[in-house]
Amino acid sequence: MKTFKNLALIALIAVFTFSFTKVNAQQKEIKIANSNVIWKGYKVTGSHEGTISLKSGFLTFNDNKLTGGEFVMDMNTIVTTDLQGEYKGKLEGHLKSDDFFGVEKHPTAKLVISKVNATGKNSYKVTGDLTIKGITNVITFDLSVYGNKANAALKIDRTKYDVRYGSTSFFDNLKDKAIYDEFDLVADLEF
Repeated sequence: MKTFKNLALIALIAVFTFSFTKVNAQQKEIKIANSNVIWKGYKVTGSHEGTISLKSGFLTFNDNKLTGGEFVMDMNTIVTTDLQGEYKGKLEGHLKSDDFFGVEKHPTAKLVISKVNATGKNSYKVTGDLTIKGITNVITFDLSVYGNKANAALKIDRTKYDVRYGSTSFFDNLKDKAIYDEFDLVADLEF
């Protein structure tokens, strides 16, 4: 009986403590029109780059310290900025096909921040769950925040998301047709 009373007292103290504890968490929506996500993929004979649009996103802060966030990318907006005309259209169509991101079946990709560690005044080591083509993997990257802006650079191994086209990890004798497994995403965000 005494143990039950002690547990009840602890529970009562916990309820009062949490009821009157001020939580300073603030969710800041990303201004999609003022934010950019640039991709760059590499192959044996060079590289290609372009943009992809965010569909939605937010960062969460507690006492002005980053604590979380979530981003959804519109995979239908993949464009290349280093080609023009027929070759531009062909590459964009191929990137949207099942050989790469299969955007008809998977129209969005998502990043959910699960862990944040401050590494400096405005810099963080961020860990999150990245979902591409319905496959989720943990990814870690650096993110910096200055005022109402944030930027991050991510290196992504596409083969972890079943994007195998042209990968020497899966195909032999590709020679100069080989495409490297890792690609870069650079995000400049405004909130």
